[in-house]
Amino acid sequence: MSLGGGYMLSSRKGTQIPAIGLNITMKANGSATRDAYSLFEYAIPPETNGPPAHIHTREDESFICLAGRLDVSLGGEEFVLEFGDYLYLPRNVVHTFRNPYGEEARVISVVSPAGLEAYYQALGELPPGPKDMATLKPIMEEFGIELQLPPGGGH
Repeated sequence: MSLGGGYMLSSRKGTQIPAIGLNITMKANGSATRDAYSLFEYAIPPETNGPPAHIHTREDESFICLAGRLDVSLGGEEFVLEFGDYLYLPRNVVHTFRNPYGEEARVISVVSPAGLEAYYQALGELPPGPKDMATLKPIMEEFGIELQLPPGGGH
């Protein structure tokens, strides 16, 4: 059946991207959306921190919680996302997230415009194992992402 270029993906189906210690499934990238947006399904394991506090200078993000709970820090405010909750994370606002709970959290992330998928791919191509900031920082800068470490952090 032709969908005129459209397609359907079931939950957890898509392109798996092994980056930042999360289970990231890319559902749509810039090629599929004429660079309008990219869309990811994040599965954040229990008791797992997401990335360090950072700013996206090129894209806006939106999170929609599918399962579990996720703590999100956004611009100095704290949010707990639960099933069905939506949070808009505008560009140039510091944010991070974590799952301190005993069950997996699942979130749909819409990123506009597209392009964050290339960042995740670059991280996924790094050798396995712990990553230090000296390795990650130049990759982040290439994609317009700025770390917001506390004073004295990351040295």
